[in-house]
Amino acid sequence: MSYAEIHPNWETLSDDLLDGYSLEITAKDVPALREAAPMIAPQTPIAVTFLPGEEMSARIAAVKAVRELGFEPMPHVSARRLTSVDVFENMIKQVTAESGVKRLFVIAGDPPTPEGPFEDSLQVIKTGVLEQNGIKAIGIAGHPEGHPNVSKEDLWVWMENKIAEIRQRDMLPIIVTQFGFSAEPFLEWLEEMRARGIDSPVRIGVPGPAGIKRLLGFAARCGVGASASVMAKYGVSLTNLIGSAGPNKLVGTLKDGLDYEKHGRVRLHFYPFGGLSKTVEWINEHHG
Repeated sequence: MSYAEIHPNWETLSDDLLDGYSLEITAKDVPALREAAPMIAPQTPIAVTFLPGEEMSARIAAVKAVRELGFEPMPHVSARRLTSVDVFENMIKQVTAESGVKRLFVIAGDPPTPEGPFEDSLQVIKTGVLEQNGIKAIGIAGHPEGHPNVSKEDLWVWMENKIAEIRQRDMLPIIVTQFGFSAEPFLEWLEEMRARGIDSPVRIGVPGPAGIKRLLGFAARCGVGASASVMAKYGVSLTNLIGSAGPNKLVGTLKDGLDYEKHGRVRLHFYPFGGLSKTVEWINEHHG
């Protein structure tokens, strides 16, 4: 199986880092997706998050809307938020049968105590349910700035174990990172990953244009570095929190710093904190 089958432009080297981008939405963003759809490239991968407080039916409806609008859905599965095996199996059966889902993004999730039988993403992958229902690719999380509850070395071990299990089950691994404001941690992390022999494709998390206070709020919630020096590189001064900021400097620095020999194949994954339309407008303005 080739990544080209499930990732537009993935096998093509391009000088434009915005080729083959992906987006992220929540269930409540479906109206915004319908509005922005004419501006989004056909077959664009669109992840649907697994937020607490949202009904499973709303998540599944959002996945169906992504497919109906001509995009490639990638539902999230949050292991610790799955209340039972039946809930998990029913979700996978529905999204594959009704929306032709071929890829998933599987994470452990935030709850310190599992709400059901799964403690981590590897347990979900090992069930066999995913490949049995025609899933071809599994997204796993990348943490270029580390994780508050896991050591750096353990993060690499977990990544290697998940990639091995995914491949053993004849699926393709994809790494999607947390968002960040500085290119350097991404580039250093990518270089170390490739040096370790991990050759899976990577999507780097990029925040879409948004209000500065909103960006900082998401950074604090997600454990992303947002010091004065980091935000200065992003083009923001912490002495003036009025207004909004876009990822111009971040994407520009990534483009200048990426080297295929050192960093491998990389695409961008946008988190539209300021709204889907604003993010897509920014992409289209800077694409090409």
